[in-house]
Amino acid sequence: MITEDKITGIFCIADDFCKYFSSELKKHQISDGKKHRNKSCKLSEAEVITILILFHSKGFRCLKHFYTQYVCTNMPHLSPQTVSYNRFVELQKSVVLHLTVFIKEVLLGTCTGVAYVDSTPLRVCKHQRILIHKTFKGLAERGKCSMGWFFGFKLHLIINDCGEIFNFIFTPGNVDYREPLYTESFIENVKGKLCGDKGYIGKQLFEFLFMFMNGIQLVTKVKSNMRNSLMSVTDKIMLRKRARVESVNDELKNIAQIEHSRHRPFTNLITNALSAIAAYCFFLKKPSISLEYVFDNQLTLF
Repeated sequence: MITEDKITGIFCIADDFCKYFSSELKKHQISDGKKHRNKSCKLSEAEVITILILFHSKGFRCLKHFYTQYVCTNMPHLSPQTVSYNRFVELQKSVVLHLTVFIKEVLLGTCTGVAYVDSTPLRVCKHQRILIHKTFKGLAERGKCSMGWFFGFKLHLIINDCGEIFNFIFTPGNVDYREPLYTESFIENVKGKLCGDKGYIGKQLFEFLFMFMNGIQLVTKVKSNMRNSLMSVTDKIMLRKRARVESVNDELKNIAQIEHSRHRPFTNLITNALSAIAAYCFFLKKPSISLEYVFDNQLTLF
């Protein structure tokens, strides 16, 4: 349950960042030589970000219902100057850049030497409506995951042993699991061991990560038709705990609402996904792994 003190804390963190980021952004903007109206809105960027984070933290399924029935009715003391819902939807587009940098620079965790990578589909429509879907035509693609075929995008996550997200990337649905790991910006902060499922098996990927990316050791299980390979007891125990990243995906989809099929423009999908990730970063309970348990089990096996 998010208390008023927690809401105030989220707003203070977002407000401090937005004030600093807006001032730095103005220094680097290029002027077109024309005068533009610069009237401030009733809702600041920090307030919009806070409302979006609260929407994903409280288990609501409809943003309109949450804003009109909860924010405007039950939170007048926390947000006294509200705007109409249509205006709020427009304001979401203006905070996409702020929200992206806010997550990347403030909310993401750090690598502790053990990392888990996984991807989850973000469906934008039912499979039967792919041919008549027009909202994301040319952007979303048809892909396949362990649950079958889907149409939409993929969210690739890297988490640490504490359950904290410390990097993510969005791709079309037809992108291979291993392709984002060749992107330097996606794995630049990864150190030590990187555990994944069988979809990340690849000799070329293993050599690339180990030789060119700070000696990252990719740890995966082997398929039934592959020759078995020697693996340390620590790696075997850590692979057993790989389901924690599946729990992160589950919280993003069931507690936060990172996936639904009611989007109209592409910017709404990105804003919704980013605010869901930001909300997860503020969750008090995350699916973590105790390294002491891993090493205790290792000693017991010996």
